[in-house]
Amino acid sequence: MGVGRFVYTPILPLMHAGAGLSAGAGANLATANYIGYLLGALVGILAPALVRSRALLRISLVVLTGTLAAMPATHDTAVWFALRLPAGVASALIFVIAVSSLLSHLREYPAHLPGWAFGGVGAGIALSGLLVLVLRPVADWRAAWWASAALAAVLAVASWNLRPEARPTTTQATQAIQANADQAHEATTVTAAAADSSHAPRTHRWFTALFASYTLEGVGYIIAGTFLVAAIEQSSPGPLGGGAWVLVGLAAVPSSALWARLGRRWSRPDLLLAALVVQAVGIALPALIGGAPAALVSAVLFGATFIGVSTLALATGAHLEFPRSVALLTAGYSVGQILGPLVVAPLLHHGYQRALVLAASVVLVAAVAAAVLRIGFPHHMVVVRATAPVRQPAPTESAADAGSHR
Repeated sequence: MGVGRFVYTPILPLMHAGAGLSAGAGANLATANYIGYLLGALVGILAPALVRSRALLRISLVVLTGTLAAMPATHDTAVWFALRLPAGVASALIFVIAVSSLLSHLREYPAHLPGWAFGGVGAGIALSGLLVLVLRPVADWRAAWWASAALAAVLAVASWNLRPEARPTTTQATQAIQANADQAHEATTVTAAAADSSHAPRTHRWFTALFASYTLEGVGYIIAGTFLVAAIEQSSPGPLGGGAWVLVGLAAVPSSALWARLGRRWSRPDLLLAALVVQAVGIALPALIGGAPAALVSAVLFGATFIGVSTLALATGAHLEFPRSVALLTAGYSVGQILGPLVVAPLLHHGYQRALVLAASVVLVAAVAAAVLRIGFPHHMVVVRATAPVRQPAPTESAADAGSHR
């Protein structure tokens, strides 16, 4: 998924130079992919049974690889648009199926382990960026697409037998209900008020701030994620842009696990605010300073935060127990990604620097919304729901501590 969705970023400058692709058309192709991603995410939300389908996973792997291989077969922008749309759908379905699988099979493992699996997206970015960087002196944009398709095919074969999330059995459902009852009893012993759902804090205001922040992040992040390489190469021609994109991927590999570990010491709203501010600085650096050091620092800061922001925002939404929080946040984020390239398209006639400044400004506004989220945030919420059996507290650990850890 990291290859199929993000290889367009390092190939975009090659298509400008060799295929005559205009800046506006490049933005439209990016938008097509993000529309497809939204459609794929909605399919996963509206038809949950598909998330457990191995056949759909394999079809999506084939579609994603095939669309990459078909890109160099034409110079028609309309055909490219038609190819990037299903590539986005397939990317979203692969991601949803893979995430549901890993969260299902790694439920009893430490939180940082699924974080490393999220790092696969970063690994795909790094591999595809390195591939384009190596091919650039000796090949054109067509070879870059074909090579990325070959890389995606190899990774598809490696992931062909991924086990999707298993369908819950009657026994599992019974165990979950019993665990639910045990957890309700434990909550009652902690505090009588927390056991009464009528006393649970109203989370609408916090979720509204979170939704605004995450939607704005979708706008700002995707502008940088699409045009960062082109912006760097515009001011520093040569391999610097491709090298920076490889750094983005390498920084993204451990980022989700790292943010999960930081969550043991700091609250999610604090971490979300910090990640957004760091990301805004990273996006703005190539536009405001320029040069190799700024480009490389920008790549590391951007790569280290964009996946972390997603995991932090979705985890915060789940913590608030707002109805269908993950679905709503994903939809807002996806709409933001669609709007991003369209918003900056009029600015691209003057280069990519203004687009990056706008993207950084939008991410800063997202940080302001995250700062609002911190005001009175309900860090400790006792919620009764079907979960895995309750972990027994250690001799030196209180029941409340056990609940917080869970």
